[in-house]
Amino acid sequence: MNRNYQRELDKILESIGADGKGVPTLFLHSCCAPCSSYVLEYLRKYFRITVFYYNPNITEDEEYRKRVAEQKRLIEAYNAKAAEESMDNSRETDGDTVRDHAYPIKVAEGDYEPDRFFEIAKGLEQCPEGGERCFACYALRLRETAKRAKVGEYDYFTTTLSISPLKNAAKLNEIGEQLAKEYAVAWLPSDFKKKDGYKRSIELSREYDLYRQDYCGCVYSRRKQED
Repeated sequence: MNRNYQRELDKILESIGADGKGVPTLFLHSCCAPCSSYVLEYLRKYFRITVFYYNPNITEDEEYRKRVAEQKRLIEAYNAKAAEESMDNSRETDGDTVRDHAYPIKVAEGDYEPDRFFEIAKGLEQCPEGGERCFACYALRLRETAKRAKVGEYDYFTTTLSISPLKNAAKLNEIGEQLAKEYAVAWLPSDFKKKDGYKRSIELSREYDLYRQDYCGCVYSRRKQED
């Protein structure tokens, strides 16, 4: 039976604040600024988010630098906009200040280590896009995310990858849940393409004039794109 990861996420979001524990923290792996745009817009009112940019699959240094710069630029723009809106929306009601919260977003850049990607891709070079090589790549990036989430004592970890129609949400959630058990950090289930998430990411990319790449980043997907 297919699971509805969006429905599972909705239940978690509905429960936030009801337990009186305050605002939970989320360590969010991001593959790129465009994919993170909707996810950040969607989740930042529920979590204190640190975006973890870790993508050793991007096998050209120039491409990597371009993408990470766009990620940081988007976060700066979101934080500036949120601060401005917070001031505009503050108002006095019966002596109490009421604010529409959008929590500041932090960013952590992981090491750029394409050799690790090539190591896990050995023997899988001829796999079709979306197959076992991609699953190994998911696991590489999510394992590093889980490790750092554990060290940083975050409440949850997850990834923006499920927003893409080309990524296997069920496999991403399967890997995430396995790592959650291994590292004892809660996995936030997701299928961010739901609720028109992918469509919204395109709209936000236009709004913020984001660089939208046409391949995932690895040399194998680029070759396929060029065929």
